Order: sequence, then C-alpha cells, then structure tokens
Amino acid sequence: MGRRCLVLSASMGAGHDAVAGELARRLRAQGHDVLVRDVLTLLPPGTGRAVRGFYRFVVRRVPRVYEAIHAVFLAPRPERRRGLDVAPMAALAERRTGALVAAWRPEVVVSTFHLAGQITGRMRRRGTLAVPCAVFVTDFAVHRAWLDSGNDLYLCVSDTAARAAREGTGRAAVATGPVVPPEFTGAAGAEGAGDAGAGPPEVLLSGGAWGVGPGLLETARELARRGYRPVLLCGRDERLRRRAARLPGVRALGWTDDVPGLMASARALVDNAAGQTAVQALAAGLPVVGHRPIAGHGAVGVREMAAEGLTVYAADLAALLVTLDRLVPPGPARDRRVAAGAAVFRADAARLVADLAR
Repeated sequence: MGRRCLVLSASMGAGHDAVAGELARRLRAQGHDVLVRDVLTLLPPGTGRAVRGFYRFVVRRVPRVYEAIHAVFLAPRPERRRGLDVAPMAALAERRTGALVAAWRPEVVVSTFHLAGQITGRMRRRGTLAVPCAVFVTDFAVHRAWLDSGNDLYLCVSDTAARAAREGTGRAAVATGPVVPPEFTGAAGAEGAGDAGAGPPEVLLSGGAWGVGPGLLETARELARRGYRPVLLCGRDERLRRRAARLPGVRALGWTDDVPGLMASARALVDNAAGQTAVQALAAGLPVVGHRPIAGHGAVGVREMAAEGLTVYAADLAALLVTLDRLVPPGPARDRRVAAGAAVFRADAARLVADLAR
C-alpha cells in the first residue's frame, strides 16, 4: 500500500535538493505519493531568501566569517546533545510547516537539510507533529544543527556519521550510504570510459553550484601544465567560467546536467566540499582527491572523507599532483580507491523512510 511522504529540502546550493529529488524518485517508483518542499519557503516571507543570500555571500566572499560561524554554532560540543543554537530559526517555520502537514496529511516526513530536521524534531518534541520523521544527513562530518532528539530516525552516509547522530540524539541511526541517482553508478567504469590513452587524461575540478572554492584557477592551471586536461565545473558563476576559459588547456563549464557523462570520460575528481559531486564520483567509480576545501563544513567534511578511506586529501599542489599521478593510471592504487568508494553504498534510504511510515 502506498504511503504519503513529505520531503523537506532547501535550495542552499544544489546538493540538498539533489538528495531530496532522488529520494522522491525512489519513493514514487515504490508506489508512494510524494510532495517535495523547500523549507526556506516555510519561513516568514523574505527570510529564506535572506538566509540563502547571506550564506552564499560569506562562503564566496568572506570565508573566514563562515568558518567562525561554523565553529561557534555548528561544530560538535561533547557536552551538548542537541543543536539548540538554530532552534529560534526552526520556531519561525513551525506554523507554516504545521499548515503544510495538515493540508498534505503525510504519513512520514523526511528532511534532507539540517534546518528542516530542526523543525520536525522541535515539532515532534512539542507534540505538534504526530507522524514519524526521518532525517537524511548529507554530511560526512555531522554538525550540531543536524541533531535533534525529536526525530525518529537518522539516515547517514557513513558508520561514523551514524554513530555521531546516534550519540548526539539517542535515536536510531542507520548508515545507508549516500543517495545518488542511478545514472551515476559505474559511469566511469563503462566500456571505453576515461580511456587514459586518448589524449591528456581529464580531471574534473568541482566548484559546486555556486562556483566556490579557493585557488580553483591556480589548480586548473597547474594541472594543465602537468599534462592533464582539467575540466573546471564553475556552476552558475559565469565570471569564473569566463576567466577559466582563457587558461591554456583548461575546459571551463557552466551549469550542466550531464555530470554522469563528464565523470564517464574523466579519470579523477578534485573536490573541495565533500558534497554531492564527491559522492556522485564515488558511485561512478572515479577516484576523489580532496584539495583546498571551502571553509567550515567543507573543510571538515573533506578531511572526514579522507579519514574514512573514501578519498585522498592533498594538502598542497605538490601533494595533489603526486596523488593524481598515482591514481589516474590503471593499477592497484586506483582499483583500491574505486572499490572503497563503491562499498559505501549499502542500503536504500527511501525504503527505510517508507518502512518508518508503517
């Protein structure tokens, strides 16, 4: 019997929406009715746009400010169990969320953004939300804002993340692995894909949806000098794309929906955020190297992925070049990295969400 499922996401970059979209696709394929909503639209008028604009500005222009915000409001504190610091923001969305639930009448709610999880957890603890709630934690390094004991179930990308969610909330937590669309699975292992002998090997550099990251142009320039063909994913930053396009040997791309195709022809991904592009590369069978991460959660996540053995962290350009020289050619080092990435995908998070409704 189909269930009514409400998926709460947030248009902060593209990663949270990508996970929400894939969860919704899987749930619908399993026969359930699904409604996806941006939690920023449930805040008072103009608030969500202001939050998104502020976040985008500090991450792009003043990363040290965002680093400080992350340290004060998000970084784990052993002596505290819940991320109460963002509860006032969650309170602002409670009335509209309640109205949405009353109108849609879901049998389960799943959040893919930490503010959404704060809202549902708060409402569950207050008794204003009667249906079970799950939170899909998209981060490898779980910060405090993800954690609220009111939620019934946490779905996480790794064992370490699940353990942090379990210890931080006292609730059930399962390591399902990342949620990635099926077109990514094995893309880099397709016949003829990423042929190392067909011209300079391509290496993807990701700047996320907003084209954010320290030293993206310098990294691309050095990779081209080393004999690679860097493909810089500039997202929606047209200025970055134009600047990168002027660099010899560099292919600069704006926003594109053909990321599976790009990964099929590439030999590695240089990542700076430990976000959706990184886990898509793991699913595709592409080695991932963390380098020059963005401030705050990006830096913590990149190092955590490396600590999990899923990626390699390169602290400087010299280390990046040595790592790529080792992982780009066929061989045992590449095979081990690809196998480790594939092993992180364990269970269908959508099925666990539907099971929670039962």
